[in-house]
Amino acid sequence: MTECQVAAVGKDTTVWVRRHRHRACDARDERFGSRGGDQTEGGEALPALDAMHREELAEQRDALPAEVAAACPWYALYTQSHCEQLVYEQLAAKGLHLFLPKMQVWSQRAGVRHRIAVPMFPGYLFLHSRVDSAIYLEVRQARGLVRILGQGWDRLAVVPEEEIHAIHAVLRSELPIHSHPYLREGQRVRVRRGLLSGVEGILVGGKAHKGRLVLSMELLQQSVAVEVDCSDVEQA
Repeated sequence: MTECQVAAVGKDTTVWVRRHRHRACDARDERFGSRGGDQTEGGEALPALDAMHREELAEQRDALPAEVAAACPWYALYTQSHCEQLVYEQLAAKGLHLFLPKMQVWSQRAGVRHRIAVPMFPGYLFLHSRVDSAIYLEVRQARGLVRILGQGWDRLAVVPEEEIHAIHAVLRSELPIHSHPYLREGQRVRVRRGLLSGVEGILVGGKAHKGRLVLSMELLQQSVAVEVDCSDVEQA
């Protein structure tokens, strides 16, 4: 077992201080990430989420007051391979608010197929917090973390709020989620009704009246897709 497969959730005396200084961010539910650190061996994404994941998603709150959203940008944390959960647990134990989106895939082990939860964006999770030099150093100390995307604590790369909200909406919908090659350009549409109402993405061809709505994280150069009814979308 490698170091990055061992969950570490140590606490220190800065926990209360960090929560107090960033209490505006407490409007966001702490329980963003689903549990489970198994890694996929390949397979097709499944529509179903385990009961615990559904319960966690039901408790999330997307809508934040404008002043809270402005005070707490989203940042991308890049981890060593298979270390997303390890980094999540260490930083969550320190009172920081994180988002580790996962999807269900088929995995085969010892000839038996079963489904497991894997990171939707391999190698990445998201931090929702104001970051000063002290917080930056605290985050950088997490085992398994490679770096926070950006050019130092005062020039971090911000993940657009609408991209995070789109991923939240997809998770809540419980629609089948698939990995997809990164897509930046194409027919941009907005879902006008249904579980994904208001979500924007790029529509790619499908069968009959069905298509795939591709959601891209430009900063990560990664995409995922969900199937939608073409009659439910309009040009964005």
